Amino acid sequence: MSKLTILKVESNHADLHHLIHRLDEDLLERYPADQIYLVDFSNPKVKSMFFAVVYVDEKPVACGGLRPIDAEEMELKRFYVDSSYRRQGIAVSLLSFLEEEARKRGVVRIKLETGAAQPEAIAFYTKQGYEPIERFGEYEYDENSLCYGKKLSLSL
Repeated sequence: MSKLTILKVESNHADLHHLIHRLDEDLLERYPADQIYLVDFSNPKVKSMFFAVVYVDEKPVACGGLRPIDAEEMELKRFYVDSSYRRQGIAVSLLSFLEEEARKRGVVRIKLETGAAQPEAIAFYTKQGYEPIERFGEYEYDENSLCYGKKLSLSL
């Protein structure tokens, strides 16, 4: 049985950067470079983000982050599971972890952006209760962006 561990990490964490690089490579195979929203780790606002890395038997296999939009909303960012570890419940575990972290911070809604070239992401988010919403923020005028949102239930 593999051991799954989810750790909160800082934005400068080496495993986080490695996984985000893998995500960017995947996105570059699906979209033109000018349609990819990269994370600028030199931007001071990135330090206000919350990141997590998932380890399976101490190997980093998945990551995700939350960017504050305002006091009640956060954006899910850089959500990625290594292709050899997909369909094992890792994405569900990571998303649940991030949603719980958002609840602890008083957030009531999570938004995200994906694209039509990621049908597996669309299916996953829909299955997890995310619904299509109007494009928001930097995606507002990007016709290639598909945005989703989910109202978080209160923790019991």
